[in-house]
Amino acid sequence: MGRVSVRRPVLRVREGGVSYRPDTLAVEEPMEIRLDGRPLSITMRTPGDDFDLAAGFLLGEGVVRDSEDIRSIRYCAGALADGTNTYNVVDVGLDPAVPAPDVSLERSFYTTSSCGMCGKASLDAVRTTATWSVREDPLRVGVEVLAALPERLRAAQRVFDRTGGLHAAGLFSAEGELLVLREDVGRHNAVDKVVGHALRSGWLPLRGTVLMVSGRASFELVQKAVMAGIPMLAAVSAPSSLAVDLAEESGLSLVGFLRGASMNVYTGAPRVLAPGEDGVLAGTVGEADADGDTVSGHRAG
Repeated sequence: MGRVSVRRPVLRVREGGVSYRPDTLAVEEPMEIRLDGRPLSITMRTPGDDFDLAAGFLLGEGVVRDSEDIRSIRYCAGALADGTNTYNVVDVGLDPAVPAPDVSLERSFYTTSSCGMCGKASLDAVRTTATWSVREDPLRVGVEVLAALPERLRAAQRVFDRTGGLHAAGLFSAEGELLVLREDVGRHNAVDKVVGHALRSGWLPLRGTVLMVSGRASFELVQKAVMAGIPMLAAVSAPSSLAVDLAEESGLSLVGFLRGASMNVYTGAPRVLAPGEDGVLAGTVGEADADGDTVSGHRAG
């Protein structure tokens, strides 16, 4: 298994002087994902939980739908002359009944990470490819539970404490219990590792859960949540317009700018409960103003 962090010498400049000292950096290395020996994709990631990463990626792409679609996952021998495993190539063996995707240059994966598609085509692709619907999920989460998630996510980040350079994704219950956390230099990879762990553990669909991410909420992250059957995505930063479109289209609750007791609920507000009450928060998501930054009567952020 590759290292998740390394030490490098740096010239440290601070008020009052300079000094040389070692610094801990998060490792970033390429990982190639193969299907039955055929190259499919290369992603830059932090080594660790690579099998979860591969499985989560394939679920998000619609290649697999449950754990039975995957026959095997193994590391391939790397490029070293002695055949030593470099742990940077993962080969996934699919069940013979699973249709093999087109891995040519003209392949038609719908995610932006694969082919750059966007807008209506992407929304339609996710709606028609997702195995489970999240729209009718009965999840209800109190605002006090949501408010505590960023700190719980941060407290569980072991590698971040050493490097300060990793994103995190955590899967939580409606009561705020951390079910699984993964870290990576890439936000998408961290989510894939969480979803892949759930897939390989036979947890799908992930009904009644909240996916918390340390950065912004992009279209791809909403897509990955929907494909795994997760009804709510919360992020400490802003969502993109296409992320909100997909969340609305799919029935996913999307929470952004989750910082302390403040947050913006962009879609699926009925799932968010007021403190100490059984009812939803007062008010509804309103029309954006000329700057496009009004949500539920409050300025975004």
